This record gives sequence, C-alpha cells and structure tokens, in this order.
Amino acid sequence: MDRYVILGTAGHIDHGKSALVKALTGTDPDRLKEEKERGITIDLGFADLAYPGGLKVGIVDVPGHERLIKNMLAGAGGIDIVLMVIAADEGIMPQSREHLDICNLLKVKRGLIVITKSDLVEEDWIMLVKDEVSKFVQGTFLEGAEMVAVSSKTGHNIDLLKDRIEGLALEVEPKSVHGVFRLPVDRIFTLKGFGTVITGTAISGSISVDKPVEILPKGLRTKVRGLQSHGENLKTAYAGQRVAMNLQGVSKDEVQRGDVITVPDRTRTTYVIDAELDMLGDTSIDPLKTRSLVHFHTGTTELTGRIIIYDRDELKPGDRAYCQFRFKAPIAVMAGDRYIIRKFSPLVTIGGGSILDTIPGRRRKDGLAGDLEILERGSLKEKLSLKIRQRGLSGITQDELIGWIKAEIPEIRTEVNGLIKEGLAISCEGRLIHKDAFDDFTKKAVSAAGAFHKNNPLKPGMTKEELRAVFRGVEQKLFELMLDRIDQIVIEKELLRVKTFRISLSEDKKAIKEKILKVLEQSEFQPPSKDELAGEVSIKPQEAGELLKIMASEKSLVRINDSLYIPTSNYTKMIEGLEKFFSAKSEMTVGEFRDILKTSRKYALPFLEYLDSNKITLRVGEVRKFLKK
Repeated sequence: MDRYVILGTAGHIDHGKSALVKALTGTDPDRLKEEKERGITIDLGFADLAYPGGLKVGIVDVPGHERLIKNMLAGAGGIDIVLMVIAADEGIMPQSREHLDICNLLKVKRGLIVITKSDLVEEDWIMLVKDEVSKFVQGTFLEGAEMVAVSSKTGHNIDLLKDRIEGLALEVEPKSVHGVFRLPVDRIFTLKGFGTVITGTAISGSISVDKPVEILPKGLRTKVRGLQSHGENLKTAYAGQRVAMNLQGVSKDEVQRGDVITVPDRTRTTYVIDAELDMLGDTSIDPLKTRSLVHFHTGTTELTGRIIIYDRDELKPGDRAYCQFRFKAPIAVMAGDRYIIRKFSPLVTIGGGSILDTIPGRRRKDGLAGDLEILERGSLKEKLSLKIRQRGLSGITQDELIGWIKAEIPEIRTEVNGLIKEGLAISCEGRLIHKDAFDDFTKKAVSAAGAFHKNNPLKPGMTKEELRAVFRGVEQKLFELMLDRIDQIVIEKELLRVKTFRISLSEDKKAIKEKILKVLEQSEFQPPSKDELAGEVSIKPQEAGELLKIMASEKSLVRINDSLYIPTSNYTKMIEGLEKFFSAKSEMTVGEFRDILKTSRKYALPFLEYLDSNKITLRVGEVRKFLKK
C-alpha cells in the first residue's frame, strides 16, 4: 500500500523555500500572480515528491513573512517532517525563530536543516552558518538534525537532500486511517464543469467518492463527487494525503479556510475547550493574564478566544498550565489536537499545546487538576473512563466518544468493551453509564425507598413515579433500565420496594386482618366494599385500604378492583365453578354467571371485568368464552 507523508518548509522570507521546492519536484509552488510579481510566497503552495515503492511526500510551502504567519500556521497542522530553510548569505532571521517555535509547539518530531543559496558564499562561511544553526536549534526537535547545504540554482546536493527526505519519511508513523475522517480546508476554488473544489491535508481516516460528508462548523451536508491527490484521480483518499475534493451542490461562498470536512454525525462543534498550554521561553514576551483575548490557531482554523488560566492569574515565559479557551464562534476539534496561540496585539506567537477536552462541562475545583492530568497523560482507557464518569447519569454514546477524541475507532470500541466487561461502565439503551454514577443512583434509590417504607410501614411499596421525582434529570427509559439493574430493589408492576422490606404489623392490626378475612369469607360473592368493610371492623377507610393491599400482596385476598376484594379461597371456588360450567357449554351469559356464584348483577359485572382483563374469559358480544386451560 502507498505511504503518504507531509513535508513542510519553514524559514524566513526570501530564504529560498519556494525555489528549493521547485528544484526538488519541478513544481513551482508560487501559484498566485502577486506571488510571481513580488517573488515571495503569500499563501500556501503545494507540490509532491514520489519515490519508488509507493512512498509519496506531499510538500507544503509556507510563507515566511511576519505578516503572513497565520498562513504558515494553516499549513503546519498536518506536517510530519519540516525542512528548516536558512539562507547561507543571511543566516538566522526573525521568522526562522518563530517558525521553529511553531513547529516545536506543534510537536513536529522530524526535520532536516537546509542551508540554501550555497552558491553565493564560500565553504568556510557555510561552516560558520552551520555552527550558528547548531546552537539555534539546541533544545528543539531539530537538535542533532542533519544539515544539507544546497543550491537550487546549480542543483548542488539536491539529489542528496531527496535521499535524506526519503530516509526520514520512511521513519514517519502512518497517520490513523481507522480514525474519524477529517480534512481541514486550506483552499477553495471552482472549476468549470465541476463546481466547488476544496483542498487540504487529510489528518485522519479515509473518505470515498459518493460518500456523504459534513462541513463544520456550519453543519452543511453534501456528497463527494470526486477526489484527487496531486492530479491523480482517486476512489478513496486516506490520512496523510494532500486531497482535492469536489463537493456536490455547494457554492464556493459556503466554504472557507478553517472549515473541517468530516463524516456526518461524528465530530461536534464547541465554543469551549480545556487545554494544556506551554508558554514560549522568550523573555521579551509580556506575561499572559487570565481572561486575555488571544488568536487561536488549530489545523487551518484561526479565531479569537478568551483564555481562563485555571490555577493562577498570569503566565510568564516558559510557564506551563491548564487552561480553558472560550470562543464566540464554534470550532470543530477533537481532544488530542495541537494548537498555537498568538498575542492579540502585537501579533506574536507566545505558546501552544494540546486540546484536552472539547466537552468540558463543569469541573469541581478539588478534582480539576486530577481530571486534566488524566486527559493529558492517561491511557486511552483512562481518558474514556473519565469522560463517561463526567457525563453522570446522562451517559454518553460510543459515537460521541469516537467524535470526542483523536484515536483509532476500533481501539476506542475495544477499550469501551473492556470497561463494560470489568464492570466500570454499563450500557443502557446504547448509552454508557459509569459505575460511580450507577452506584450513586443505586444508593439514592435504595435510600429513597427505605425512607418511604419508614414513613409508610403498611404500604407494600412506593410507585416508580414517586422515585422518579428524585431523578428528574434522567430520561424515563434510562431511569427504568437502571432501576431494573438494582439488586437491592424488587419491582412489582408499578410498585417497588427494598428487597429486605416486610410489612410488620402490630398485634391489633393482625387481629383486624383476621376480622376482615372472616367477614369476606362469610359474604362469599357479595363482599362489602372497602368503605363498608371499614365500618364493619371499626377502622378508617384509609387503614382498611392499606390492610387490603397487604393481604392481596400476601395472597390471602384477590383484588377485583380498588373497592372489591375476595378471599383467595372464594376465588378458587369461582374458577372451579366456571370450569364446571364450560365443560358442558361453550358460552356463558351474565345471568348464567350470576347464577353460578349465587350473587347479584351488581357483583357479577365487576367479577367478569376482572376475569376478562386477566384473560380468563373473553367477551364476545353479550356472552363470554372460557380461555383458561
């Protein structure tokens, strides 16, 4: 399979970056008329370098002028290798320093140092420049990097540089082709007969022709009409490739640099992120105060945001801290993405770091540092567990987790399944609930049920709705599913009770129960109503109702309706009478049923309604059929 690596140039204006790219590839990356006229790179330029064996190096040529640093940042996000370009006749210049700082903050891991314009100076001078550069890159990712002196004009050492680029490119760890597809847009144009075309570097995942995509942060949905990489038509584009994407039914004005092309319903936009921030050690930079406005760059996105520093009021050069950025406009990022910040004014790079959380929510001050430390340094499993725990009883879906963190989708699924197997998370209706949240739910539910039993010792249990009031923020279905999982609670239809709860009656209440049973046994199939029964045994109707429910739960009585109860022994006689009748006939009228029980129509009707609702008999017109086998 082909391998794709992105190489970026970095260095001061007019140090020969574009001429070097042309010498390496034969492609002039200065594509704008103004760039040709002024002889400088104003916007991003692109070219490619192909090697035998399927290695393809896409080159991003970035502008070096101080005022064009934001364009440089737009190209730096997906870079695997940097060519730090320093002209032999000028040496290290201001943008050499800022470009190196930016690449360092973005955690670029590999690079080469190219001394250009070697044809303009003597060999001794090149040695002096190399000594100067060695000191310049100390403590950065370029410390110890190979230096190659070249001349784009004469071709001196260009082939050697190509070999060195190939060697570094083969060491680059392949980008995640199994992650969520994301492509930060860096260019938009229209082609006659094709419509809108956008370009960018695919930073993760893959996408194919005719597949749906979403343009964030707008949420605009469309379809991929065509794909190209350096002029070659593709069926599928992969992470690490420079990609030109033809979009269906989208105008040029609807897309802009900084937008992100992704698959629908994966990545969510946000106005707030938590991050770790490393300040540059440049002592000429003023301290950064909390609540300051800064320019925030990630991928090809640039926007302003307000920084909230979590544990202090200001950051000095070289400081490191956890912070939060709040934006007025939405941004489409994932935990794990890198970013750079520049001062609001004057425009100068001051720091950068890693995005830790794109859905931070509210954080307890006492647990803030611990949570952010896990998000920065923890394993994928620890990060997923923390995010599930943070969502409490609302839970979170696997799809939300996949769109939250930059990682391989199969790896996320494996870790989530591991959390479920270990009992650290439970899955309810597709939502993941952390064990801590479920344990808290259990504790509150059992406590609420216990308190109910204490206040209502004669009631068999509390209703689900009464308990639901304790958990107002939890969805009904989720509430019931979690309730079913609590071992300490028994659910009987709409009532629930603590498993160990038993109704405990005083001796006088037990005596009243015996009186009630005796009265109902004697009345056979003409039982007194609840209120009439209360009068007969000299208790209040409410107390009679509670005792009748207790006796029904104990199976000594059968509840016909809220007012009528009969002893279980009488109910058995009723069923036996029905069986005997239906052994001889297939249908039964109300009058015949009344005669079987030797009762009146007043009682026969509610008895029949009970039998119908419990599927013992079936009403067909004015007669009943027997269903009980």
